[in-house]
Amino acid sequence: MAGEKIFIGPKLRELRQNRNLTQVQLATMLGVSTSYVNLIERNQRSASLKFLISLSDAFGLNWRDFTNTNSGALLSDLRQMTKDPAFGESLPDIEELRSALDGSPNLARGILNIYNIYRAYGQQLAEYNEALGSSNPASSVEQSVHDLFRNNDNYFADIDSCAENYFVQGISDRQEIYGALKARLTDHLGVKVKRARVEELGSFLRDYDPDKKILSLSDGLDHNNQIFQLAHMIALIEFPDMLSKQLPTHLIGNTRATQRCRVELANYFAAAIMMPYSSFYKEAVDMNYDIDQLAARFTVSYEQVCHRLTTLQRPGQRGIPFFFLRIDRGGNVSKRLNATPIQLARFGGACPRLDVHYCFRVPGRILTQVVEMPDHSRYLTINRTVDRPAVKYSTEDKRLSVSLGCQIEYAHETIYGQNLDTAAARAYTEVGINCRLCPRRQCEQRAHDPFFSDLNLDENRRGVTHFES
Repeated sequence: MAGEKIFIGPKLRELRQNRNLTQVQLATMLGVSTSYVNLIERNQRSASLKFLISLSDAFGLNWRDFTNTNSGALLSDLRQMTKDPAFGESLPDIEELRSALDGSPNLARGILNIYNIYRAYGQQLAEYNEALGSSNPASSVEQSVHDLFRNNDNYFADIDSCAENYFVQGISDRQEIYGALKARLTDHLGVKVKRARVEELGSFLRDYDPDKKILSLSDGLDHNNQIFQLAHMIALIEFPDMLSKQLPTHLIGNTRATQRCRVELANYFAAAIMMPYSSFYKEAVDMNYDIDQLAARFTVSYEQVCHRLTTLQRPGQRGIPFFFLRIDRGGNVSKRLNATPIQLARFGGACPRLDVHYCFRVPGRILTQVVEMPDHSRYLTINRTVDRPAVKYSTEDKRLSVSLGCQIEYAHETIYGQNLDTAAARAYTEVGINCRLCPRRQCEQRAHDPFFSDLNLDENRRGVTHFES
């Protein structure tokens, strides 16, 4: 929609009047000034994309239907298409694209369809290539989890509503949440909760015996992780049908994938108990998404806040769309959640130019980084190490690194991006998904040839790496 002015004055006025709202009330709902609403209603100001999205969230509308034309969306799609590296270096300007769309709309739509097919096949080939040499069935199981969350925008309305009602009805004080959950397990579900010594459970942090109805929690768990495990088991024991309802039909019969998905859905429920949607959303917005402050307010861990921030996609209460990436010291991706357009590595390591790798050198410190993908989209990333529960000396330093990121247009809504000069030259780092999927040439960090092309080789020259000369 970039470059096109969208005027929606009569429709906006009709929408407002049908709902018996004043301009002041509508402006308050949408977080804009009354004068801005007045100008839009009189067609003296075009509606911005952010305004249209806020309008659609507030009233449950499709903003593309609210505008009288879909040419803005097509123009935006055409611009995105021309940013693909396969399009070459001579990019058409906005007027060329507009002329093509106005003069040959069917041709433009056909080209977009071909491009979308090309992207789909390219992604499929990339996934096959990444998985070559890996016969580990766990990769497909983890992909099932990722696809389940991705296809639902990381948001499960039934689970969030259930957890929110559960919190309101059974927990009067957040400081007493452990006692309330333990009482629910004991009194309502007949499950005995006991603390177990590390020597008794070995490497396990939680163990549930369904026959004896005994839930054992390792004394190596800190307080907030004890709460998380209690809420997790409540989801599995009290609400199994609700969890199963979220599973796609194609997973029926795949026991391992089903179990993994149910575990992650139970984790989702536990996070929703500890961080109820409405109150967490309000605090996140008020605090400008300050992760440490949110962790302190809700008595949860840094990583748990990062997970929860990716789920704020409730219509009418949408937070910033975030992605989440977690890696180990070897650069292997161990968890990924995504509510943004960015593509994240499925197998092996992430791009080495991401600061999420550098965090291991400065543990506990937050590093912010603006990155640019090969399609020229930019993201603000917030990177920091997190620690696993240490139950004894030999389990010390099980450190991981996590990255939370959002599209650059949302950066100034966060405390981490308020002072960013995103227009400054070289204010970003060029990155890719990983080496095999990255088209960038002359990258000093390249470890593999890209699977879709051969880089130039010349025995008489030496480039920044031996992959291109």
